[in-house]
Amino acid sequence: MKAWLPEVKPWILFALAALPGIALGDEIRVLSGGAAKSFVAPLAAEYREAAVSIAYQPMGKLVQSLKGGERVDMVIVTQEVLESLERDNFLRPGSGKALARVGIGVAVNENAPLPDLSTVEAFRKALLAAKSIVYIDPKTGTSGKHVAEVFRRLGIESEMQAKATLGQGGYVVEPVGRGEIELGIHQISEILPVKGVRLAGPLPAPLQKYTVYAAAPVPGTARAEDVARLVAYLGSPAARARLAAAGYSAPE
Repeated sequence: MKAWLPEVKPWILFALAALPGIALGDEIRVLSGGAAKSFVAPLAAEYREAAVSIAYQPMGKLVQSLKGGERVDMVIVTQEVLESLERDNFLRPGSGKALARVGIGVAVNENAPLPDLSTVEAFRKALLAAKSIVYIDPKTGTSGKHVAEVFRRLGIESEMQAKATLGQGGYVVEPVGRGEIELGIHQISEILPVKGVRLAGPLPAPLQKYTVYAAAPVPGTARAEDVARLVAYLGSPAARARLAAAGYSAPE
């Protein structure tokens, strides 16, 4: 099975505070799952109460970074990872706040015909007909684990492995936009912003998995009050009104 590795991007700094005198080291340091970027980044860019520095990583790498001693004030992770970090005492139980949820979809090149995704059997046929597919490595990405499980449920695991490319982070469906791969399967929020692709549709309902993203302060942060204000802002009604444009919905 091939592996596709995107360009590694450095910390993305949003020096956004409207008040003068905020030094570089004064920002709220955030470690976020990569699939939350299209929701979090625009809101962080409008935040004016403090500077915000955000690193986006696949969920597996994010957990490794946090457990490896990465010094941050706040994390934005999936609900499952939040609960795992709470059990391992890296986050305080009950400190997380659900922000948004997103489903998994199928991407095709903008010039390609749309596959039939209306039923489980139609989706299975589309997968078998595709010459190549890409999805995030199940070892590092939330949706990749589910996609691999879907292939097993459909009884086509070996066929998919033979033609799959595993993305290691970032926008893993970018090769679909470049015409290098026929189908991409990823969280919808990671499909909509990608140049040259279009969303063919979500997975059929019986196969769908919604991922809820939550924000939580990291114990010991010296910026607990700033983090609380930022979390409240990200979960505010005004913020939730913009979820749909980024491919998300409000958490249930």
